[in-house]
Amino acid sequence: MVRVEVSLDPGEMAIAACVGAGRQRQALAKGYENKHGFRGLGWSEHIEGAAGEMAVAKHFGMYWGGAYNSWKGADLGKNIQVRTRSEPWHELIVRDDDSDDDVFVLVTGRAPNFVLHGWILGRDAKAPSWHQSHGNRPPAYFISPDYLKPMDSLKP
Repeated sequence: MVRVEVSLDPGEMAIAACVGAGRQRQALAKGYENKHGFRGLGWSEHIEGAAGEMAVAKHFGMYWGGAYNSWKGADLGKNIQVRTRSEPWHELIVRDDDSDDDVFVLVTGRAPNFVLHGWILGRDAKAPSWHQSHGNRPPAYFISPDYLKPMDSLKP
């Protein structure tokens, strides 16, 4: 498996931090509840998630708009959803209500340094053998990086 390392520069980090904080601020203002059994404040998760999206955009040389209210929509292009996890051994998470037609990219790390592990289509991620629960949270599909397609095979 070929993994791609991406580091954000200070300017990119500042933008991602503003977007992540803005997303959390908007969620609080609209009274959104945490989802999928998450317990926490959400500030760092939104910032790290935004930075992961920027890392994928940087890898592909794509514009990243940093949308605030695209909770289930694409993070990049028309159908790319980025799932950022903090630890390198974490798996890609895809949920039952995620689009079968979207591409899901696993990114691990903490800003400013990330590893892009690969991607999978939503429909392919929803194999019964990957459906499980971790940490007393609702079940989801947890896909090992070993089953992801390499980043260079994704053509956004």
